[in-house]
Amino acid sequence: MPTRPSTREVKASSGSWYRALSGYHWWVLVVASLGWLFDTMDQRIFVLARGPGMKDLLPAGTAPADLTWYSGLATAIFMLGWAAGGLFFGVMGDRWGRAKTMMLTILVYSGFTGLSALSRNQWDFMAYRFLTGLGVGGEFAAGVTLVAEVMPEQARAHALGMLQAFSAIGNVIGSAISFIVLPLGWRWMFTVGIIPALLVVAVFRKMKEPEAWQRVRDAVTRSGDKKQLGSMADLWSHPTWRKNTIIGLLLAISGVVGLWGIGFWSPELIREALKNLPLDQRNWYVSMGTLLQDCGAFLGISVFTVVTAKIGRRPAFVLSFLLGLAATVMTFGLLHKPSDVLWMVPLMGFCTLLVFGGYSIYFPELYPTRLRSSGVGFCYNVGRIVAALGPFTLGGLTVFFRDAGYATPFRAAAISLSSIYLVGAIAVLFAPETRGKALPEE
Repeated sequence: MPTRPSTREVKASSGSWYRALSGYHWWVLVVASLGWLFDTMDQRIFVLARGPGMKDLLPAGTAPADLTWYSGLATAIFMLGWAAGGLFFGVMGDRWGRAKTMMLTILVYSGFTGLSALSRNQWDFMAYRFLTGLGVGGEFAAGVTLVAEVMPEQARAHALGMLQAFSAIGNVIGSAISFIVLPLGWRWMFTVGIIPALLVVAVFRKMKEPEAWQRVRDAVTRSGDKKQLGSMADLWSHPTWRKNTIIGLLLAISGVVGLWGIGFWSPELIREALKNLPLDQRNWYVSMGTLLQDCGAFLGISVFTVVTAKIGRRPAFVLSFLLGLAATVMTFGLLHKPSDVLWMVPLMGFCTLLVFGGYSIYFPELYPTRLRSSGVGFCYNVGRIVAALGPFTLGGLTVFFRDAGYATPFRAAAISLSSIYLVGAIAVLFAPETRGKALPEE
């Protein structure tokens, strides 16, 4: 395997960002991107199989509003596992190493996704989703931190944007799989989720830890204070890291609730809007809608990378949150016929995933090497402890609006909850601008 170029060679690079990358850089970027791609593929499998699975696992004749509530509960539990995994594996990434942690998280999320196919009732299904979430939450922090520290300075934001864009491709693959596998039954969808474990077998022995992390680990080892690596206390006791953590947490909560609490309920929205169509046609529009939503997401993440390079992190975040709010309200308020699915849903995917392009770029820029994985894991994943209330709240609001006599309680609940995007837009006003700055060391 080619060796990493020296710092001098990187500084001497010029031209397009990708010209600064060696074969080793590309290899790390591809492996980390595939890990995140398969992670989001498993997430999409869950979103598409959640409704049919819950209907099969709950007693026959369960009311639609109650199905929505249990589906929301399953999603909330999945996100709590995501948060717990983000916290635990984020710390492990700082203490044990980014590469080792990333490989372990891939094994965890792929293994328990496969076991979800064996669920006998709603409760063990939720237990498997929690355990899957542990790996899902940990993979992002380890993979993003690994890429951030390995890439040359001038290529870092673009490489991280590309990694995040691969998450949309993972969703596209999950949606594409549903065309073939979902008609066979929701259990087969989860069985496909075992495939990512093969990536670990293929690359584990070759993956190396970033030089920046190795230097910090060696320095900490010589000092004898290993608690400096992945110290959660330092995230809150140091004023700079505390401010950055609070801001990162609010940014993540806003975008994650908007996506998982509302945007990723597009299958349920499509099924409701097209309820008069035959079942096979409805399922086709659900699969096509989510596929187009993910295509829009890929474009949105890619556009954020370009926009933030020109106008900075803060303006790009504000724009993204406001577009996410507008697109969500429009889609849940106005989608009524099959043709609406083909343009409203991909537009919502574009707007709601814009901000996620910023998370992978911005969060590593908020922390020093010894706290980077822990900080990224905390912001992106532990925010899901609060964000987990999103899907749970959506189910509760649906019941509330139903009892209040609304003709479309599910839509009213989604539109009400979309105001969460304003939290992120306000939090950005207090965030530091990091465009053009090197990763902090202390």
